[in-house]
Amino acid sequence: MTRAWLPLLVILAPGAFYFLRGRRLLPEGGVARKTVALAAGVTAAVQLLTVLLVCGDDRGAVSPRYLYREEFIAEQSVESFGVLTTLRLDLCQLLGIPRGGGTAPDASAASASGSVSAEEPPEIPEPEPIVYGDNVMAIDFETLMEGHDATLRKMDEWFAARTPTRQNEYTGYFAGKNLILFTAEGFSRFAVREDVTPTLYRLANSGFVFENFYNPLWWASTTDGEYAVCTGLIPKSGCWSLYRSGENELFFCLGNQFRALGYGTRAYHDHTYTYYNRDVSHPNMGYDYQGVGNGLEVKKTWPESDLEMMQQTLPEYVGDAPFHTYYMTVSGHMNYNYMGNSMSAKHKDEVAHLGLSEAAGAYLACQMELDRALEYTLQYLEETGHREDTVLCLSADHYPYGLEQETLTELNGGESVDMRFDVYHSTLILWSGSMTEPVRVTKPCSSLDILPTLSNLFGLEYDSRLLMGRDILSDSEGLVVLSDRSFLTESGRYDAAKDTFTPVPGVTVPEGYVKSHQQAINGMFSNSRLILEQDYYRKLGLSHSE
Repeated sequence: MTRAWLPLLVILAPGAFYFLRGRRLLPEGGVARKTVALAAGVTAAVQLLTVLLVCGDDRGAVSPRYLYREEFIAEQSVESFGVLTTLRLDLCQLLGIPRGGGTAPDASAASASGSVSAEEPPEIPEPEPIVYGDNVMAIDFETLMEGHDATLRKMDEWFAARTPTRQNEYTGYFAGKNLILFTAEGFSRFAVREDVTPTLYRLANSGFVFENFYNPLWWASTTDGEYAVCTGLIPKSGCWSLYRSGENELFFCLGNQFRALGYGTRAYHDHTYTYYNRDVSHPNMGYDYQGVGNGLEVKKTWPESDLEMMQQTLPEYVGDAPFHTYYMTVSGHMNYNYMGNSMSAKHKDEVAHLGLSEAAGAYLACQMELDRALEYTLQYLEETGHREDTVLCLSADHYPYGLEQETLTELNGGESVDMRFDVYHSTLILWSGSMTEPVRVTKPCSSLDILPTLSNLFGLEYDSRLLMGRDILSDSEGLVVLSDRSFLTESGRYDAAKDTFTPVPGVTVPEGYVKSHQQAINGMFSNSRLILEQDYYRKLGLSHSE
């Protein structure tokens, strides 16, 4: 507010002027009815003309017509229409008021979303080449269309037309192993340091090493990051998607998948168990869920200790073979200071020698608690003989947005952090004690891709057409999608706010490259929303309980 004093003064000036002088400008006896009627008529005409112009403007990958009638994108709506119109469109969405669009896109745009690049990888001559099948299920979309309404039929057509990802040399690579999956609060690549967080550093560099992993920030709450990881779907704007899904069929969630195979499936959160209604969402994903207040006993600090959570919970299930456990951590939560963050205060002395600002030091200090929790986990698995048969996977719910850009730059070694794309560049840990050497992956990927990647690695039955993420280890093109429809591929970056594509040096993209990608991405957003609203998986007849 201090830095923005001049714009704020300008905003307040009209109100102050009217309060002081405005009434003196009005004629005695008020404004004539004819003048009021004329003003109202002109206002209505201008509004109608503007709406007609907007609805007729179909230019660009995300056109004004698309923004106004089809899909609500808050960031771009503000840029295109202003705050008041954006507020009205947001209210329409929240109240379920139709705006003339919002149905599933045509199936003609679906194929690009499954395989954006038409080029096939070169075949390596072999005496007996391996022919990999597609990761699909036996879903008869044609028959389903006969009994579905118009919205569901368009969804059926879109998913049926998608290009699935293929199985590959890593299909079933971890089959039969245990899985511990973490969504780590406020985690980022800045928290991975050999000198301060050695366990995080070792895990990030000795399993699958994803050099171009991104962690997009979505809209409604921090649980949107959890939702993307756990469902492989894009969260819906304007609601808590994870809570909203609490009564839906979530066939592909790992808790439901592993439970159907006879695994023990548990979930833990070291904060209040009802926070963000996780007591509704997590059991629906197939987990026996505990948090603070319904079975998990950790010291009540803010934030609570990830290390204490692991010390208390590991004995509950390690030894129950096989097992899959999901954790949502909390030790890395903002605010990043030494007065209000107990985890930062706990490790303050251990980062004092780094000479960082308080915010940067406090961030690293609280992430050290996560590092110690993982160190304890590895030790416990080793002592109980489960190190070799257990997989650890960890990603963030979002980047540490409680830090200013200058602090992120400080944590980045002084190199400026681009707040459009690079701020989302993060670390995905995927490690098993059975791996003898790292596997490096350069393909752009994101948190949406975690579920299909793990499903393929564990040899689970899933249909890659019905998830918005992709198996990172497949031969599909890498694609990272941000909340405003910006995207990254191996070929370059598209900035939706500027409607500009910047190719990688030396790369020339074909005509229509951005348009085809954006159409496919629009379909991903629309159908993710409709899966949530329509309980689509249930209407496909998918269920582990039958």
